[in-house]
Amino acid sequence: MGSGQVTDWQGRNVTVAGLGVSGVPAAKVLHGLGAHVTVVDDGDDERARAQAAELTALGVTVRLGDGGTLPEGTDLIVTAPGWRPDKPLFAAAERAGVPVWGDVELAWRLRGPDAPPWLAVTGTNGKTTTVRMLAAILEAAGLRTAAVGNIGVSLLDAVLGDKEYDVLAVELSSYQLHWASSPRAHSAAVLNLAPDHLDWHGSMEAYAADKGRVYEGNRVACVYNAADKATEDLVRAADVEEGCRAIGFTLGAPAPSQLGVVDGILVDRAFVADRQRNAQELAEIGDIDPPVPHNIANALAAAALARAFGVPAKAVRDGLRAFTPDAHRIAHVAEVDGVAYVDDSKATNTHAAQASLAAYESVVWIAGGLAKGATFDELVAGAAARLRGAVLIGADRALIREALARHAPEVPVVDLDRTDTGAMLQAVQEAKRLARPGDTVLLAPACASMDMFTNYNKRGDAFAEAVRELGAGA
Repeated sequence: MGSGQVTDWQGRNVTVAGLGVSGVPAAKVLHGLGAHVTVVDDGDDERARAQAAELTALGVTVRLGDGGTLPEGTDLIVTAPGWRPDKPLFAAAERAGVPVWGDVELAWRLRGPDAPPWLAVTGTNGKTTTVRMLAAILEAAGLRTAAVGNIGVSLLDAVLGDKEYDVLAVELSSYQLHWASSPRAHSAAVLNLAPDHLDWHGSMEAYAADKGRVYEGNRVACVYNAADKATEDLVRAADVEEGCRAIGFTLGAPAPSQLGVVDGILVDRAFVADRQRNAQELAEIGDIDPPVPHNIANALAAAALARAFGVPAKAVRDGLRAFTPDAHRIAHVAEVDGVAYVDDSKATNTHAAQASLAAYESVVWIAGGLAKGATFDELVAGAAARLRGAVLIGADRALIREALARHAPEVPVVDLDRTDTGAMLQAVQEAKRLARPGDTVLLAPACASMDMFTNYNKRGDAFAEAVRELGAGA
């Protein structure tokens, strides 16, 4: 199967790798198009059996507990984005010359002739916030749009649904980009690059290369972070359409072909006439919620993509004012006895935690969980001067404790060796004991949550509940 549109699926033998949020819709769509679909999945639990029963009733073949064997006669594999490239199934596919697509690749191939263009966003951190800001700006401009992709709304649904769009704001993860060679965005942004998911990609170079796929074939603008040279390097390496421009964003005063900040105002020196001399005011920092540095950077990236699509300055301001951040992202929970309690449970890696810690002057830091192969020396060394104390939880807390001992030996540390449901309450109580009026108790774990919680949302909920209990007893 080449890189063009596939119009005839009748009788093709397609293997869908993985049930779940992308596998089930892909199987249904392909079956509806006339393909012979077989779904394979490693799992065989109650949830997997329920999904399998639903698909079997439609006439889809499902093999549970065997995700490693390539079904005979397979013409194409469509994989869930999280399936690792070193799975035996993909090695077998390579030997047999069978192509492997992800859900994003499938959605791109199934687009109709009048499909809306994509404004795409990737990066280690800030993707969801930036895409939602972008969608709010596009809506403020009167455009029909949706925030889709890795954000939870299936691209397949957006591409094949009845609703008509002028443009899509698309969040793409490194997993999705790994399995997507064909998509060509109108414009795209890589927000930042830091070590993450290296156990999946195998190396930082491979991770960065997958992120860089988002720039391939861009038509109008490749948006990069002027403070993160690696993102600009990806632009330079990309094969884009003639006339596509490199557009930087910076928290400082912008150079020509950049967006930046001057005297508390977001300004555009990229999409204006005579950008050597002129700048367009877009919004004020106070229009951004919350107005912390990394979120201002998100707003600038969203504004750059919107401006690349021709959105007027007023819509940037109105969209940012209308935007409400998701839960567990620098969310102020309460103030108790002069101490602010902030939930940034979404800070699941060191880069996100670094940005979160940099937003506050004096912090009691609640951290820990599953490190996913990360190291913490750079994070701790950079934040040491801001730390009033640290409370450590989770499976890999020893890695953070050792980094604190090396780089912040004067910072008091509480090491909680428990993973039961009361652990977060004790962590918050210990943080309260360490904090002084004017401090911020910050949940920015720098780790994944699955050792103690179902997901980062549940971890953030537990923190907020513990803070409320603290306030009730104050």
